[in-house]
Amino acid sequence: MEIVKQKTNLKILKKILLIFLGTILLTLSAKIKIPFYPVPMTMQTFMVLLIGIALGWKMSLITISIYLAEGILGIPVFAGTPEKGIGIIYFTGPTMGYLIGFLLATFLAGYLNFKTNLFFIFFKLIFCVSTIYILGILWLGFLIGWDKPIIQLGVTPFIFAELFKILLLTLLTNKIIKFRKFI
Repeated sequence: MEIVKQKTNLKILKKILLIFLGTILLTLSAKIKIPFYPVPMTMQTFMVLLIGIALGWKMSLITISIYLAEGILGIPVFAGTPEKGIGIIYFTGPTMGYLIGFLLATFLAGYLNFKTNLFFIFFKLIFCVSTIYILGILWLGFLIGWDKPIIQLGVTPFIFAELFKILLLTLLTNKIIKFRKFI
């Protein structure tokens, strides 16, 4: 009975550590800006999808939820914080739709079957990341007005960077799935 209890405790501890590591990696991916055309690129969306694939939909939803809660509580985990504000004020700004989209994207990345060929993996990842942008432009349109060029502001500058990240993630997915079996 004691051995079973210890194994259960170790499993729980391992999951907590993986979730904590996920929030740290997501924070780092938000803070590191990579020069890219036409705007600098962060690796946040890459990390959101990677977390989904690596941890599965349940643990990835918990990880992203904790990350969002950290940001809402004022911990400067989001891209642009603390320079552009922190906490709920920053969260409810122009990026809120994208941040909420992280939840849907990580769920899909953790739920969908990626044990297919690279072609299908690539398009599944495009589908996952698209949910971030759909929710992002919906919130952006609501916030700044539908008469503004929301697609040009909230999607177009990031297309090349997203394609690069999705291509990179497509090539890594089989290795990530092997890691998922390990955890």
